[in-house]
Amino acid sequence: MAKIYDLIIIGAGPAGVTAAIYGSRENLKILLIAKNIGGQIKRKAIKIENYPGFKEISGRDLIQKFEDHLNKLKISVIIDKVNEVKKKKQTFFVSTKKKKQFSSRSVIIASGADARLLGIPGEKELIGKGVSYCAICDGFLYKNKTTAVIGGGNTGFETAIFLSELAKKVYILEHSPEVKADKINQKIVKMSRKIKIITNAVLLKIKGENFVESIEYKDNISKETKILKIDGVFVEIGNIPSADFVNGLVDFNKRNEIKIDSKTGETKTKGLFAAGDITDIKFKQIITAAGQGAIAGLSASKYYYKGRKL
Repeated sequence: MAKIYDLIIIGAGPAGVTAAIYGSRENLKILLIAKNIGGQIKRKAIKIENYPGFKEISGRDLIQKFEDHLNKLKISVIIDKVNEVKKKKQTFFVSTKKKKQFSSRSVIIASGADARLLGIPGEKELIGKGVSYCAICDGFLYKNKTTAVIGGGNTGFETAIFLSELAKKVYILEHSPEVKADKINQKIVKMSRKIKIITNAVLLKIKGENFVESIEYKDNISKETKILKIDGVFVEIGNIPSADFVNGLVDFNKRNEIKIDSKTGETKTKGLFAAGDITDIKFKQIITAAGQGAIAGLSASKYYYKGRKL
């Protein structure tokens, strides 16, 4: 008979790893399935200054500490992509891209979100040729070059600050009249001589033969079409929840986030929980994802042991 886990966790970012830690402490047999260990913060969180216990730490260093903690636990970890989750009677069946199938009594979805694309001409054609969604991965390629960051939120500003240490010039383009980054990030950017903010900018096209050469945008005030000569574009316009593998088992809001009971992390399906950026929680922060992971881990444990008593 195939092994049935007590809990399967999908995703290994802050929410998934924390859920695994709490579930393990409740003595659950756990399988963690993830495309990678770390999720978005390993790629996007350049400098973290608001996680308790660390005045300043990089996303990669914080996730390394998460991973070190995870490795000390008796948890099975598989690097794979989940294609489908089904429930039959009281058992969940999880199928993966590598054509594996696993079963469990409960499931926690902590799969996070994927980068949102601009959806303009030239973007897909020039991915890896000057178009990037990860400054930590590709920023070193732009030493003494000119770059543009698309998006005026915290991630966009943090990306621009990071790039300003390498590039000779960094533009931040935001389509709204005002940027949305925290005041502290705005202050740092305004102090930099290398960074220029352009608001009311609607990106129209990314141009280049074999590599990015320029971007074309419309000024929403003057209605003029303008061109910036640049060497690289970093897209930071948000993320799209990654949960198409649970259609039918959960309810989604208008942003395709999973609706959960905020007290337990449970979805509309008994035994199926969700945590982190994949959910309809208002504030998307590392600390809130970890907190949700703890709630989901404890709730899954309570659900499992309650079922054992029936």
